[in-house]
Amino acid sequence: MSIVTVQLGQCGNQIGHEVFNAICSDVHGTHGLCSKKENESYHEASKERFFSEEKSGVPVARAVLVDMEPKVISQTLSIAARSGCWKYDDRSHFCQKQGSGNNWANGYSVHGPKHKDRIMNLVRKEAEKCDRLSGFFTIMSMAGGTGSGLGAFVTQCLKDAFPASFILNHVIWPYGTGEVIVQNYNSVLTLSHLYRSSDALLVHENDVIHKICAQLMNIKQISFRDVNQVIAHQLGSVFQPIYTGAGPLHYSRSPLGDLMETLVPHPEFKMLGLRNIPQMPENSLAYSTFSWPGLIKHLRQMLIANATMEEGIDWQVRPPRPGSSIPSKHSTSKSLHFNTSIANLVLLRGKDMHSADLEPIFTSTLNLGLKRRTSWTASQLWNKLSPVTPPCDFYKCSQLELYCKTTTLEDLLASTSQNI
Repeated sequence: MSIVTVQLGQCGNQIGHEVFNAICSDVHGTHGLCSKKENESYHEASKERFFSEEKSGVPVARAVLVDMEPKVISQTLSIAARSGCWKYDDRSHFCQKQGSGNNWANGYSVHGPKHKDRIMNLVRKEAEKCDRLSGFFTIMSMAGGTGSGLGAFVTQCLKDAFPASFILNHVIWPYGTGEVIVQNYNSVLTLSHLYRSSDALLVHENDVIHKICAQLMNIKQISFRDVNQVIAHQLGSVFQPIYTGAGPLHYSRSPLGDLMETLVPHPEFKMLGLRNIPQMPENSLAYSTFSWPGLIKHLRQMLIANATMEEGIDWQVRPPRPGSSIPSKHSTSKSLHFNTSIANLVLLRGKDMHSADLEPIFTSTLNLGLKRRTSWTASQLWNKLSPVTPPCDFYKCSQLELYCKTTTLEDLLASTSQNI
């Protein structure tokens, strides 16, 4: 099934472009980890999900680009067309010349109602191109005016126009020392509206990604493009096709639906986080070796300690014992930092991933479970922690992606409320 991406604002359009770039690179890559038939099936499933075909043979991204300024959209369309690997539909974008001035109300209450019909017509045309529509994937920032204000308005319109389709909002949490003085207010207003209209919110924090670029990717002068590429890699490694229990060549029919089913057991619990290991410069992969036991050990502690990356994990954090009470917020106990997510999903990519033993990561003290898939046969155990296996190796290295479902907005809003 296909996903229609809606790119909103400067941040949303730049990240969306990097996401399609990463996916296209993976589709055209030669991994050597699966048979020719499996590889062709993987490529076809990926193209159907993210691209449509034109007579010229160049894949066209299933995307709608929206911004209140023309500069970023013009650059994005031009760069994609020059790549020769894929492009955007020249008729699937909408832009104006006045901008939103980092004013959330300007995007939500002025530009939204004024341009609603034109934007939604573009979305409908893109959705009609899909033989089977899984849902919508919106990309936006929460700091500015267009991505946050107009993004919240468009999300509500999508919910009203396509009530049977899933909506996953990908939102970028601003830097703690950002340049937009009203970013805290914009973020709170955006979250309050998205929480009512979206099926799930996937949050990436700029400070965390910046730290990954500096400490793991060894980038000296970090640019927004570097940050966007790390985010795009993480998103691509999650949304690329994955095997189901039906066997090889059988992929998830509804990628967004499967994520919602596993990670959003209740409509009030819809905040998602993403962890990815290992992460390193691509030119370092040839000199690195990984084992599934080592990756799984690190992933388990990342889950327990709620760590955002594999470097600097607090190995002293332990999950509470069964039957014991959770320490109060005033306690200095290490278990206070224990991850309290209520649903988790593990994705494995790489060589011999189906032989990886995930039992060490599932303990009764974590109050989690798994849907074990071994030799393409599914058996249900416990609750909501599921390893799923894709056929190819995204970016040519063994990887574990962990989707964490958080329980409340408290952790994200803590830093914001201190600055308001």
